[in-house]
Amino acid sequence: MNALFISALQHYGYPALWLIVFLAAAGAPISGSLLLFAAGAFAAFGDLNIFILFPVALCAAVMGDNLTYFIGRRLGTVLPEWLERKKRFRWITPKSLERARLYFRSRTKWAIFITRFLIVALGGPINLLAGLEQYPYRSFLFWDVSGQILSAAISLGLGYGFAASWEEVAGLFGAFSGLVLAAIAGLILVALLMRGVRQRRRVAETESTDPEPHELLQEQEEFKKTEEIN
Repeated sequence: MNALFISALQHYGYPALWLIVFLAAAGAPISGSLLLFAAGAFAAFGDLNIFILFPVALCAAVMGDNLTYFIGRRLGTVLPEWLERKKRFRWITPKSLERARLYFRSRTKWAIFITRFLIVALGGPINLLAGLEQYPYRSFLFWDVSGQILSAAISLGLGYGFAASWEEVAGLFGAFSGLVLAAIAGLILVALLMRGVRQRRRVAETESTDPEPHELLQEQEEFKKTEEIN
């Protein structure tokens, strides 16, 4: 598949780059960053112009991100209600949905920014979630454009600077991105486990401080005897 896209870039140039980067940003399971590495290398060899590649790639990526954002924004008015109505999703309660929303809203800008250039595999889902949560469009556009500028600069710049070995450099960058994603997933898992342990400890402490049923009966009997004496 990557060979097909690179061949299309060689034959059709900027239009092919725009279309492939647009589809990748919109959530298609293809690598837009790999194509940008290749485009940077082709620019170093004189086949393309790096100063034209940058705005073409930036425009395509931002428009693709906006497409998934507005799809999510459209679905945001009906999807939560649909999930709550479906009995097969009983574990998705209104309380859990609200908790997830609050967590996402507090970190949306960083999620948008980082997934433009570092964890690009999560870019499409983050766009969709931002739309679903009705995240303000101006903020979304600001962080999206900021991240995509950095993404285009890194990919095209590395491809241009290491033109002779751009595939190896792209592979290393992809591996680094995968390690970052794995580290974040590990941290989230550890945080969830620690939260679960803390909740269990609180429940255990609460149960240990609560009086046993027989102790309650004894207290009631003593109280009755005291009343009878009085």
